[in-house]
Order: sequence, then C-alpha cells, then structure tokens
Amino acid sequence: MTKAETMSTPTYEKLKAPTTGTRVVVEGGVWKFPDDPIVCLLRGDGIGQDVGSVPGITACAIKVLDAAVEKAYKGKRKIVWFDVHAGDVARSTYNPAVTDDQVKALDEEGQRKVYLPDDTIKAFEYYSLGLKGPLTTPIGGGFRSINVYLRFRFDLYGCVRPVKYFKGVDAPNKHASKVDMCIFRENTEDVYCGIEFKSGSDKAKKVISLLRELGYKEDLVLDSAGVGIKVISPERTKRLVRMAVKYALDKKCPSVTIVHKGNIMKFTEGAFKDWGYEVAKAEFRDKVITEDELWDAVKPEAAALRGGKKPGDANGRLVIKDRIADSVFQQIQLRPDEYSVFATPNLNGDYLSDAVAALTGGLGLAAGANISDKAAMFEATHGTAPKYTGKNMANPGAVLLSGVLLFEFMGWFEAAELVNKSLEKTFAESEETAKKGPGGKLFVTYDIARQFEGYGEAAGAKSSEFADRIIHHIKAM
Repeated sequence: MTKAETMSTPTYEKLKAPTTGTRVVVEGGVWKFPDDPIVCLLRGDGIGQDVGSVPGITACAIKVLDAAVEKAYKGKRKIVWFDVHAGDVARSTYNPAVTDDQVKALDEEGQRKVYLPDDTIKAFEYYSLGLKGPLTTPIGGGFRSINVYLRFRFDLYGCVRPVKYFKGVDAPNKHASKVDMCIFRENTEDVYCGIEFKSGSDKAKKVISLLRELGYKEDLVLDSAGVGIKVISPERTKRLVRMAVKYALDKKCPSVTIVHKGNIMKFTEGAFKDWGYEVAKAEFRDKVITEDELWDAVKPEAAALRGGKKPGDANGRLVIKDRIADSVFQQIQLRPDEYSVFATPNLNGDYLSDAVAALTGGLGLAAGANISDKAAMFEATHGTAPKYTGKNMANPGAVLLSGVLLFEFMGWFEAAELVNKSLEKTFAESEETAKKGPGGKLFVTYDIARQFEGYGEAAGAKSSEFADRIIHHIKAM
C-alpha cells in the first residue's frame, strides 16, 4: 500500500476534522472519489472572507456548487467542506497577538507557520483535495508566497487554467467568442525556483566567478549583476506535457501546442519543446500526429499516420505542435480558434494564462488548479481586492469556476454542466436587459455591469444576488 493509503488521521491544534464524509485516496496511481468527498476549504482573505453576516465570494461560490450537486444527484452525492486556514485569517486565528515587526523578525519557516499553519498542511496532505479563495501576500520578505509554498511542498506540478467565453460578457476582443483554451503551465521549475542572488552578494560573486571560468566575459555578464538560474528538466517537462496530452485526448481537443522560446534559450526552453514531442510520440503514438507529419506530403510514414488522408487531415488524431512564445501572444488574439490546449514552461504559462483570460473579460472569471499525481488544489487566480472586503460586491465567478474544475476532476460532469449553463444564462439575461437601455435590473456583479452601455458599477448586483440568480437557473433546469 502507498504512504497515502496507510496515513493515520492527523491531530490538529485548532481545527476540528469533519465527522461526516469520506477521504479521497490515490491507489496505484488512480484517484478514488467517494460520493461524499472531504475537501479542504480555504476561504481566503479580502473579498474571499466573510465579514460578519456579509458573505465573501468563496461563501457565494460554495452555495452555488452545493446547489448544483443537490440538483444533479438528489442527495446521492455531497461535498463535505473542511474549513482550514491560511493567510491573514490563519494569522489572526493562530497568532493573534504577533505584531508586524515580530513577523518580519522571524526566519522563513517561522513566517510560513504564521500564514500557513501546520494544521492546514496536515489537513491537505491527508485529504488531498482543496478549494481556495484569494490569499494575501505575507509581509516580511522571507516567506514569499503561500501559493508557491503549496506547489513545491506537494509537488503540484501542473497549473491548469481553462479559459472560455461566456455569452453575455462584454469581452474586449472581437474574437472572444472563439476562445476555448486550457493552459498547462509547469509549476515547479524555470526561474520560479527562486534560485537567484542579489547584486553584489557573496553568492552572486561566486556564481559570476564560475561563469568567468566557463568563458563568459564581462561584455556579457557584468561583475555587478544580480543572477538568476533557469532550471528545466526532462522528467518534469514530460510529466507536464503528459498531463496536457491526456486532458486533450479525454476532452477530444484538436491540438496541444508546446509554447517555448527555444530559438534563444536552446538548452532550456528549446529542450522543453523537444522533450514534449518525445513524450507525446513515445507514449501516445497511436493517438497523436505532429504538425510536421500532418503536412508531410513525401514520407510514407506520415501518410500512414493520416490513414492515407491528404496532408492537413489529422484523421481524428491529436495534433502536437509548437509555437514561439512571442508569436503565440499575437495568434491567441488573431486566430484563437486554432488553439485549444497549451503546454508551457512556468514563466511563459504565467504570462499566457492571464493574457488569454483578458480576451474573455479578465481574471474575475479565471479559474485555476494546481495538480499533482496525489494532490490537487483548485483556486481563484485573482487577488484579494482588499478595498472591496465586506462589501458583497466582488465577482465570485473565478472561485465558482474553480469549483467546476474540481467537479470535472472528480468526474461529476452533471454538476459541472449545471453550473456552466446557469452561469451563462445569468450573463445572457443581463446582456438582454442591458440592450433595452439603462435602468434595467441586472444580476451580474459590478465588474460585468459596467461593461454594458448606459450602466455603471452601481448597477451591479451584490455577490450574493449573483449567486442566488445562478441557483435560480440551476433549480429551473
């Protein structure tokens, strides 16, 4: 049996484990989802948290998700939410008396415990699944990011960011209705490893000295330079591309595009491209065809892969192709329908996922997940927007759609479809109302309402009203 299967139930300092529900486990590399899974819930800071009787966006999203499960399965399935803490909420719960100056004086591990307590880590390690609202960036400078810590601590190597257009959202790009993409971003390597050395530091000087020994002169690397290391390996590249290809095959997507800057960084991003092709052809040869093979009119083996079809006809196979990173940023705007799934190194994926989200209306509807072979955290990708804390104004869509990703991950497709269709109905009816002129009742939050001509932020519905309207459509389906 695996370590996860034999792990004993953790004890907690302040948390109370659920008395109902069943733990999700991974057996022999296969996820096992019960009908009543326990999911760790990090409500988040800022707009994610409840303030008195005023719900945050996470509470609004949970209300919709629960309604969809009830409608789809009529009591036969249910998610058991286990509230755990991180960010400012964790600090106020576990260390209410600690001052900012005291936090800054702590070492990195000490700061981590303030903002991400051991209770939360033990809970997520045991229950394997989580849904997370936006979290604050810790003060102090040593412990830099809760999100990054979780990714490395649990090897959440695949950052998955689906982006699609919802009718009724006034998206800025005229081709937005053609956007239906999913970005797979490698989460554990690249410049995000944090291997960097401050200008003038002893470590920077040592690295620069080594570079001098390797023949890199001062015309290329100045003695005063700060230094960062870009790390990309075949093992971690291949598992990310494998995840992307499996997703594309399961969803019957037409292509996977490997995004890289290999024309300049040949041994890191260029290697990412090469390793991506290698794993696709080695493990999925009977289901994929490369773009070169797709258009090859000479080689018999290419024609055989196409089943004798003419060049350009994939004959039902998944097309594996690659694009230079800078060109992709043009093509997602000009020809978005030519792209469905992307596999990218860490930095490229960070840029690309936000850029694609902007095509369809911004981060308010940008869902995300960080997934490994034994744990998965689903999360909103936007910030905490502290000026809207406790105002019941913010859009819960990103947390809600991250919950939809959770449903799909577990195979609860009926509940996922209910949320997607009801959300789209809510957007569409507000668009129809807005077309009739100012003064109509909208059921979308201020960020969507202000996009309609003649309407401003004040016309937006409360976060809770938006959620209730989605539930109204769920119940009517």
